[in-house]
Amino acid sequence: MKRSIVTQESMSVDTRQVAERIFVNRSLSLENIKFFGFDMDYTLAVYKSPAYEELQFSLTIDKLIEQGYPEELKGIKYDPTFPVRGLLFDKLYGNLLKVDAYGNILSCIHGYEFVYGEELRQYYPNKFVQFEKQPRFGILNTLFSLPEIYILATVVDLFDNKLTDFVKQKDGVRKGDVFISYKSIGQDVRMAMDSLHKSATGSLKPKTMEDPDKYIAKDPRIPKLLYRIKKAGRKTFLVTNSGYKYTKQVMTYLCDIPEGPEPGVPKVQWKDLFDLIVVDAKKPLFFEEGTALRQVDEKTGSLRIGHYTGKHEKGHVYSGGNSEVFSEILGAEGKDILYVGDHIFGDILKSKKQQGWRTYLVVPELVQELDVWTEKRDMFDRIKDLQTELSEKYKDLDSNTTDKIDITHIRKNIKEVVHEMEMCYGQLGSLFRSGSRQTFFASQSLRFADLYATSCVNLLYYPFSYLFRAPSQLMPHESTVEHEKTTKRYGPIENARRGVTYDGNEPPSKTPCVENHECDESEEEDEALTN
Repeated sequence: MKRSIVTQESMSVDTRQVAERIFVNRSLSLENIKFFGFDMDYTLAVYKSPAYEELQFSLTIDKLIEQGYPEELKGIKYDPTFPVRGLLFDKLYGNLLKVDAYGNILSCIHGYEFVYGEELRQYYPNKFVQFEKQPRFGILNTLFSLPEIYILATVVDLFDNKLTDFVKQKDGVRKGDVFISYKSIGQDVRMAMDSLHKSATGSLKPKTMEDPDKYIAKDPRIPKLLYRIKKAGRKTFLVTNSGYKYTKQVMTYLCDIPEGPEPGVPKVQWKDLFDLIVVDAKKPLFFEEGTALRQVDEKTGSLRIGHYTGKHEKGHVYSGGNSEVFSEILGAEGKDILYVGDHIFGDILKSKKQQGWRTYLVVPELVQELDVWTEKRDMFDRIKDLQTELSEKYKDLDSNTTDKIDITHIRKNIKEVVHEMEMCYGQLGSLFRSGSRQTFFASQSLRFADLYATSCVNLLYYPFSYLFRAPSQLMPHESTVEHEKTTKRYGPIENARRGVTYDGNEPPSKTPCVENHECDESEEEDEALTN
């Protein structure tokens, strides 16, 4: 049997509508998933944009003014075209940074203005930052971060450019004996944002439920999905950082639809769609040491006294705990669970690294990313053409060439096309890339999310026995070199060859050399394929 190398181009393509597709980083068989877990905020409960960000923006501005920030902030409106998540906030210089996986700076913004060239090198001489585990840099990678990003830019711009009695310095602004550091601005904005979300005293949740139609997208596919998972004989659970009162309000709203989840099925209560419910989970702490697991008194919403250590009682709601105890209660192992969430760190990275759960990242921005990818394909082609033109400039030249090759116009054209492409996404560009370079957010998604899609309801469009097969991830030596029938000789490095040679008719051995995770198949299926 003749065998050929599988490439991205030769693989079968999912023929579902693009908006309904689930994209695959690591192969996963839904047949092996026994437990489907969900976050609530921005996963089951999708908040409407830009209305919800505008609400957060205005409430945070009010809080900052209460703390003594200038009244001029009150007149500023939220601009949804400005922020993109996945940015860093440099607390020393007050800059917003878009970086790649290694800390190389793709974009730098101070206030509302981009920082380029020599000015950028004054801040970052190598156009590089070492940001991971560095308290100097705040990572703004959640959907709740979008209004925070715009507030940080707005406050920095106000002090630097609008309030003439303040003098800009490298690490803050000064007015006489009063110095306001960018670090303190970042801390004040973060504290104001955090105060909105507190279950007992925060103003965001009550404001949201005053007009849920304005702020929450009510999708009848949510109860349908949960019902179908249970109908397929799997278990479902909810793990959310929201408190019980708000969770009950939101989930009741989402599941209160005129008909049942399926034709001929009576209406169901939201709690009946879950086998286990945990509120106030305090993720990402939930995936580490966690907190005490306590039962919730559903009549009062208060927590029952004492640390709960018993078996899970169906229909009860729990608060806190940690993923170890949670898995014991469920009777689940890591690979049995597919957890669906929107928070790349709190939901996806931590559940993957700490517990080995399979992960499904919800990325609402993917709708726009796909629009640009499909509708602006000519721009991507122009970059490829420019890269080809650059390659042609150096064709047939080697180390004996002494003349300097002028590529000024090519470099200029590449920058212009990349900038034009970035503006298609918004003022700060794409969530996943800058030109041909992937962002830090993209690298985290690739590394920790097994699956990703625009919404959790995309699971509805696949059978629960579906095998999600990851496309080949080609390295540059594979993606830029054509397959050839003839073998080239490489002189002194010829002895680096160590592959088994055969004539192309039959493989030298029928023993598989890949792990089961290549297709995420059971051992029985794997044996059947190799015999």
